[in-house]
Amino acid sequence: MRLFMLLYAPIATAVAGTGVIAVLALGHVSLTPILLAAAGGALLAVPVTWRVAREIG
Repeated sequence: MRLFMLLYAPIATAVAGTGVIAVLALGHVSLTPILLAAAGGALLAVPVTWRVAREIG
């Protein structure tokens, strides 16, 4: 669990940032799509982090 918590911050930042960049590249420059992409990336990072932590540990 400790490894999961250490890995979540950088993985969530990368996944959420990728989502925001994708939304901006599609031309959606209002606040709502950007926030939804960031929140979706943060949620998507949970299973990704779990898998990475399991593979490392």
